[in-house]
Amino acid sequence: MPGGDGSPARAGGWLLLVMVGALLIALFVVYRFDPVRHSLYPRCFLYAQTGIQCPGCGGLRATHQLLHGNVAEAFRLNALFVTLLPVGAAYALHLALKRITGKPIRHPFTHPRWVWLLAIAIIAFGVLRNLPWREWWN
Repeated sequence: MPGGDGSPARAGGWLLLVMVGALLIALFVVYRFDPVRHSLYPRCFLYAQTGIQCPGCGGLRATHQLLHGNVAEAFRLNALFVTLLPVGAAYALHLALKRITGKPIRHPFTHPRWVWLLAIAIIAFGVLRNLPWREWWN
């Protein structure tokens, strides 16, 4: 029976609690220690080796800016991350509610086209952010 001691539902509840706690600690660290000024964060391997920004480059800096209420600066640092953050948060909430209640909860992202659309968006963003835009406008 789900929910008894040692059951998967109870273990899932503890796992969810630990994950939320870890997320809050990570957000506190990113809030407190600016990725621009502190070297405790890992550097992007692709950018370090090639100078090309991957689709995730700027995500930590954008998170820091969002936590300080600077949405425009966060969007400038990584527009895709800021745009997809509400979608990711909604999906995480969906998974948490599903795990807590044990009931299937309908959501709109069940069709494989959403995975393809996300993959295309990530690839397009990665390409577009590395094009020499400044040279084109002069």
